[in-house]
Amino acid sequence: MSQIVNISELKAKLGPRQRLLGMDPGTKTIGLALSDLTHTIATPLEIIRRTKFKKDAARLKEIVEAEDVGGFVIGWPVNMDGSEGPRCQSTRAFSNNLAEIFDLPQVLWDERMSTSAVERTLIEADSSRARRKEVVDKMAAAYILQGALHAL
Repeated sequence: MSQIVNISELKAKLGPRQRLLGMDPGTKTIGLALSDLTHTIATPLEIIRRTKFKKDAARLKEIVEAEDVGGFVIGWPVNMDGSEGPRCQSTRAFSNNLAEIFDLPQVLWDERMSTSAVERTLIEADSSRARRKEVVDKMAAAYILQGALHAL
């Protein structure tokens, strides 16, 4: 059974050369990002279009096995004032569902401003609206994961 851990506890729970998988779970998609082996750089990976949790988890399982993932960093959507709203409840349910399947440590990482920061960067890069919509979730997952990697 996986457990939610503090970022300071995460590194000790990782095996040698295991990666971290960053996730930005939304209502329609799950943005994914992967760390490098040294836990220095987060790279956008893909977007899972949400269907049934079992199907989504099957894709996550493929990634975990293929990339030797040793833990999850999940975007924690607290309100701007730091309080927890309905999206936090949804994310906690997602985390609990993951814990039923994966025996990996999880960090819930404050994702305030991640999507807007990524949107701003994409706009500055002159990305079209369609292109932004296509990549924003996996870019947000990378932004979230990169913040956690800096804290490691």
